[in-house]
Amino acid sequence: MPSALAYMVLVLSISLLNGQSPPGKPEIHKCRSPDKETFTCWWNPGSDGGLPTNYSLTYSKEGEKNTYECPDYKTSGPNSCFFSKQYTSIWKIYIITVNATNEMGSSTSDPLYVDVTYIVEPEPPRNLTLEVKQLKDKKTYLLVKWFPPTITDVKTGWFTMEYEIRLKSEEADEWEIHFTGHQTQFKVFDLYPGQKYLVQTRCKPDHGYWSRWGQEKSIEIPNDFTLKDTTVWIIVAVLSAVICLIMVWAVALKGYSMMTCIFPPVPGPKIKGFDTHLLELWCSILQLTSLMKIPTTEFLCDL
Repeated sequence: MPSALAYMVLVLSISLLNGQSPPGKPEIHKCRSPDKETFTCWWNPGSDGGLPTNYSLTYSKEGEKNTYECPDYKTSGPNSCFFSKQYTSIWKIYIITVNATNEMGSSTSDPLYVDVTYIVEPEPPRNLTLEVKQLKDKKTYLLVKWFPPTITDVKTGWFTMEYEIRLKSEEADEWEIHFTGHQTQFKVFDLYPGQKYLVQTRCKPDHGYWSRWGQEKSIEIPNDFTLKDTTVWIIVAVLSAVICLIMVWAVALKGYSMMTCIFPPVPGPKIKGFDTHLLELWCSILQLTSLMKIPTTEFLCDL
């Protein structure tokens, strides 16, 4: 026994002189679930002690005696463990540790207690759209719309999602953040005309973490949003002038003067049943009887 112990000390001393040592203590970096149905844990390996080192993740569930090893080391990349639906349980506490082993020894991370319900970090919202609109009082605003992440089930109430948007002008350094609650659209007022704005969205479940910021989109606010209305009125005025010119030209071709069209001649008065020839005959008879000088006669004849 003394000789065996001495041999081990000798080997250890030689290894230390060669820069070899047991592996450093690994650290579990993060566990995340995108949908409460699967989750992944990642770890930082630490020092390998100058030797090939193997890492393994083991876990148990609170209230159970059995210990299990990670079911999938490949799906989520290096230094990770993926738990599919088959291995994911809601309302169960997972006790997770990572073990590092090489020829010189082994080390174990501190245990991490995980409840899948509280590690949900969804994907960002999708289908972000931007549109400049105008109120009845001619005040402009930016309407931002989006949809929940594809893999989250918000319609059945399995997820209750909250949202934030952030925006800034292209020249600005700091973002302006707006919390929108559960709604999937938001109106932004008091934007500067002529400037280009960048917009992003993110979401968070009732229990869990904010998603990363989604795809960035941009839009330019018009300098004069009433320009469209002005253009319409100009077009209407030009068309009206053209129509008037066509009407004047058509009237001229028919030989009518503008005054005749505007002020037509007033017809002379006509007395129904009055015969002018009979009046002339009557005046002739009265003139033959010159002895009778009646002023009324001269008056009638003058007519």
